[in-house]
Amino acid sequence: MATAPRPRTTTRDPEELARRLTAWLEARLPGAKVGGIRVPESNGMSSETLLFDIEHPEPPVRACALRLAADPDAYTIFPVYDMALQYRTMRDVAEHTDLPVPRVLWLEEDPGALGAPFFVMERVEGRVPPDVMPYTYEGNWVHAASDAERAHLEAATISLLARLHDQHPVQAAEGSALSRHVDAQRAYYAWVVNGLPRSPLIESGFDRLDARWPADEGEPVQNWGDARIGNIIYDGFEPAAVLDWEMAAHAPREVDLGWTVYLHRFFQDLTVSFGQPGLPDFLSREAIERRYAELTGHTPRDMDFYTLYAALRHAIVMLRVAYRQVHFGEARIPDDPDSLILHHGTLAAMVQGSYWT
Repeated sequence: MATAPRPRTTTRDPEELARRLTAWLEARLPGAKVGGIRVPESNGMSSETLLFDIEHPEPPVRACALRLAADPDAYTIFPVYDMALQYRTMRDVAEHTDLPVPRVLWLEEDPGALGAPFFVMERVEGRVPPDVMPYTYEGNWVHAASDAERAHLEAATISLLARLHDQHPVQAAEGSALSRHVDAQRAYYAWVVNGLPRSPLIESGFDRLDARWPADEGEPVQNWGDARIGNIIYDGFEPAAVLDWEMAAHAPREVDLGWTVYLHRFFQDLTVSFGQPGLPDFLSREAIERRYAELTGHTPRDMDFYTLYAALRHAIVMLRVAYRQVHFGEARIPDDPDSLILHHGTLAAMVQGSYWT
């Protein structure tokens, strides 16, 4: 993915979106005009983002970003896009924690306005570690930074997770939060492969989870969900805005930590496979676990399980992305569907228990 053209992510017309957005905004802020509309280069492959400015004597925020539920005609990555939940999560995190979360302004649940539900938030300026080409490759600002600068970014980023988990209240619920989380991923996988070739590797990953289930899951906390540096806007090397809450959930702390550890390793392993050293000393599992324990007093447990779970979840997303490319004629289904998973070698090693040894 990081070394190939980005697959199609939408069938929408940006100019038509701009016209409809202008009409929608004027109804809520009479006399307002929308200007400077653009799609960011880093627009994701699930929800879409539109950047714009509000021209009005007294706008609530002048620089805005809009998050729009995925185009249902573009073979969506996820089966459901709960924009109201994302909006409420960002609002609640801003209320209960000191994390730098963009101010949310409006929620529109009626799909009639832009063709899908959306919300509008303030736009925060800064820079984001790139996914394509990934920040582990030479030639971007993270790779070009000094060791001290990257160490500051790493420490500040882990602090975000520690503060989120410690500061945000979570109401008690019956049963296992981890079981609910994993069951949702099983259902997601079933949706991805419905009518398409199944993945023996992913299914062996679920079996491995069952065999290695933690003896003590701990109390659930508010999870960010897509906890990685590519979803943070930085001012220099300090986090300025925490973005992309669509995977937020109540789950053990280690679900977020495992995702942070593995998503960096995904990019690092990919970089090494293409002959570059990458950033071997950055965001290491050992550093993340040690720093998190120092900040929270909670020593991460069962991290082999949780990094496997992260790699497994990522594999399901990658399989869906690959099947979307097949849908649009950009790829074909190979004899071995597991080969569609870019990190299938890593996942296989985790299933076998040999990756971290």
